Amino acid sequence: MEAKAIAKNVRIAPRKARVVMDIIRGKSVADAFAILKFTPKVGAEIIEKVLKSAVANAENNFDMNVDNLYVSTCFVDQGPTMKRIHPRSRGQAFKILKRTSHITVAVEER
Repeated sequence: MEAKAIAKNVRIAPRKARVVMDIIRGKSVADAFAILKFTPKVGAEIIEKVLKSAVANAENNFDMNVDNLYVSTCFVDQGPTMKRIHPRSRGQAFKILKRTSHITVAVEER
């Protein structure tokens, strides 16, 4: 049985979030929290929040033991992209793409 948590439309580029996600995949929950706490990336605190939610779902909804949990699957999908315009010289306009992510973390018992 796996418990999961999903954060949708998070304002971070998927490329930046995947760097952090690759570090914690397959680790125990305690190790994952320790790694995320000391990872100097913006995505680390967002992923930590989603992981905390997945652990709470496992504990409350499925009666799993928190000490035996590990990160079974975790991935980042691309969400909708917000398009913005940056005015340039001579009436030109350059496009700014503000990317969003859907972050999914699933935990299982060993």
